[in-house]
Amino acid sequence: MKILIIEDEAELLIATANYLTKEGFVCELAKTFLDADEKIAIYQYDVILLDITLPDGNGLDLMKAIKRTNLQAGVIIISAKNSLDDKINGLDLGADDYMTKPFQFSELNSRIRAVLRRRKFEGSNTVKFNEIEINTHNREVTVNDMAISLTKKEYELLLYFVINKNHLLTKEAIAEHLWNDNIDLADNFDFIYTHLNNLRKKIKHAGGNDYVKTIYGVGYKFTDQ
Repeated sequence: MKILIIEDEAELLIATANYLTKEGFVCELAKTFLDADEKIAIYQYDVILLDITLPDGNGLDLMKAIKRTNLQAGVIIISAKNSLDDKINGLDLGADDYMTKPFQFSELNSRIRAVLRRRKFEGSNTVKFNEIEINTHNREVTVNDMAISLTKKEYELLLYFVINKNHLLTKEAIAEHLWNDNIDLADNFDFIYTHLNNLRKKIKHAGGNDYVKTIYGVGYKFTDQ
């Protein structure tokens, strides 16, 4: 799952990113309104943590851009302001939640996962696709009720496929989602095949089917159709 953290306080920005990275998220950072606006226009995110007070603009104005280009992203507004008007305005603009500084990282993590459950997993911690079951709370995967051990990237790749089942995913989209925006600098995407090949072998070893269809020259589709 990929998160964009928009926060002008450098120390809090880094601390938040470090904590969420340890929790298994891929984090991108933006310290200014302009930087955030550019990232939102180019890249897709699962959750956006949005600070209202930015040095070069109002974070609430970014909500319009988010709703225009990141329709699937959940938004949690985080602000030092404990203003009811700000909270109402943010929620009216489409935010999923609102937190006031200071906050505990454990609570932030819980709220992020709650937003993901509502938006991605239909309110559940469990995502199923035929014989494959993914528990997003403890990051466990079973195939035919048999637990399989996946690396962090293999787990994220499988979850990304299942969430986007029956949709064509380009190699660029997969790489950018699972690694970070700097993937634009990569010469090729051969590393995707390595992770995908290992994932296929582990699922097959547990008696599962290979649902990943290669669309040559473009990317992949996870489907049983």
